Amino acid sequence: MIFARALAVSIFAACLFTISAASAQTYPTRPITMLVAFPPGGADDATARILQDPMQKALGQPIVIENLGGAGGMIAAAKAAHEAPDGYTILLHQDALAAGMALYPDRTFDAEKDFIPIGLVNTTTNTLAGRLTLPPNNFKELLAWMKQPGRNVKVGHPGVGSFGHLADVLAMQQMGVKVIQVPYRGAGPALVDLLAGQVDLSVISAVVAGPLVKAGKMKVYAIIGKKRFAALPDVPTMLELGYKKLDIDFWHMLLAPAGTPRPIVDKLNSALRVALADPKVRKLYADGGMGEYPADQETPEAAAALLKSEIALWGSVVRENHIAGQ
Repeated sequence: MIFARALAVSIFAACLFTISAASAQTYPTRPITMLVAFPPGGADDATARILQDPMQKALGQPIVIENLGGAGGMIAAAKAAHEAPDGYTILLHQDALAAGMALYPDRTFDAEKDFIPIGLVNTTTNTLAGRLTLPPNNFKELLAWMKQPGRNVKVGHPGVGSFGHLADVLAMQQMGVKVIQVPYRGAGPALVDLLAGQVDLSVISAVVAGPLVKAGKMKVYAIIGKKRFAALPDVPTMLELGYKKLDIDFWHMLLAPAGTPRPIVDKLNSALRVALADPKVRKLYADGGMGEYPADQETPEAAAALLKSEIALWGSVVRENHIAGQ
């Protein structure tokens, strides 16, 4: 009886594998939906549309972009997590997915258990930027100025749980300074008030900050990212300044619902690699201040490892600073 049951289980598993393999061979046979976790007009939507054409050409089927914003990207993630694991719904997400695991304890999914990463899409460098009228002219002077007794430094950010918010919280934590956090409804309004001198500091995308610094409209004190920014070559990274936990980047990755057959994940990963190698995509990345990951980090496993480490990093930032999702 035990042998018969074991044989039945083996046959059933073999049948499932055969069906999965056959499905993967013909995949895709209809349009694929790419869920984007934030509204049109931002970096997430722009990234999706950069990938859309070369990926759909590589797959031989249209890719339909569906923007589903809300709850720091958690609404789109919850929807994607509960879709059929057949490769016809994929998710473009970013650092907010990792932070959301701690920010939203009542969520209906787990990023590690309910998704299988397809691959890393890009990385973007950011800056610790200041209003033009701020007295300090370099990071050492800034730190001393911020630590003066009675100094009430205002830091503007794009909203609770955003990369700009969490990165600035982590930066202030590592610098050992207390500041007043000023939330805005997006990066645009935060930037406007920084330029107007209504707040003192903000975490601003390097590609946005570069031209503004050269135009004499703002100051930049450090790069928050893994390497210096070509347009601001004299600005050191926070890592160079001795802050090891600030070796961080703003990233995007593609994910599929857990249970998606590995051959289908591999096809999607292959299409992503084709897109990332496309000269038009490379130029758009360069113009937009986005970076590519090395070839050995283009695998689903590398994306899964990054997601795991980012969940740990941002989870500690959220808990230690008592940040709650909105």
